[in-house]
Amino acid sequence: MLLIVGLGNPGSRYERSRHNAGFMAVDRYRRWQQLGRWRRRYLGRWCEGRAAGHDVALLQPYTFMNESGQAVAAAAGGKQVPPERIVVVHDDLDFPFGVIRIRAGGGTGGHRGLESVAAAIGKDFIRVRIGIGRPQNPFVSTTDWVLSDFDATPGELEQVVDRAAECIHAIVTGGVEAAMNACNRRDDGE
Repeated sequence: MLLIVGLGNPGSRYERSRHNAGFMAVDRYRRWQQLGRWRRRYLGRWCEGRAAGHDVALLQPYTFMNESGQAVAAAAGGKQVPPERIVVVHDDLDFPFGVIRIRAGGGTGGHRGLESVAAAIGKDFIRVRIGIGRPQNPFVSTTDWVLSDFDATPGELEQVVDRAAECIHAIVTGGVEAAMNACNRRDDGE
């Protein structure tokens, strides 16, 4: 089984915020692969099924971003999924809006959700990083930036979320190396 975790914050207040890019992509993947309805489990929203012949489980932690590791550890322990079979989908300030990159293992880059997950299960999980860019205004804090809504048009945001779901699917169907080759080499914005 592959456990796919979208990081974000619960509630309508954060629904379209930059920090919820992971929630958006995982929910898009769930709908695209017709994996069924969300239900409450493992301190979040949970869904499991088969995608392209592979067992997958999806999780959106409802512990808020900075405590995401609690939900991931609960799900990983409950389903006996090792860290290298866990995919964490999240926003990334270090990439411009729309850039998506896959990485196996590595650091957290100061991302508090990733720090929580790494503290709970170790650093050997797979990351799907969705670029949200940094604020251009020096008076806008990073916290305010990530918790504010995307300023992209709905169509632009939908394209990015669709591409992130495609990269998730590439991991499910071909493994992390093949997915990195397919997704990381794409030109930005295509």
